[in-house]
Amino acid sequence: MANLSIKLVKSLNGRLEKQVATANSLGLRKIGDTTVQPDNDCTRGKIAKIGYLLQVTEVK
Repeated sequence: MANLSIKLVKSLNGRLEKQVATANSLGLRKIGDTTVQPDNDCTRGKIAKIGYLLQVTEVK
């Protein structure tokens, strides 16, 4: 199964509370934080909600 490398590239300041909670659930707290998550429907849904704040790459 593939994994996704997710990096927070824009600030969470001034974002809606749900968007900040979504970023925190991915393990992203501040700009530059990177996490590796499994490529599944749950993760894809979170990325869809705050995709404009993230940089996503596929990791094998």
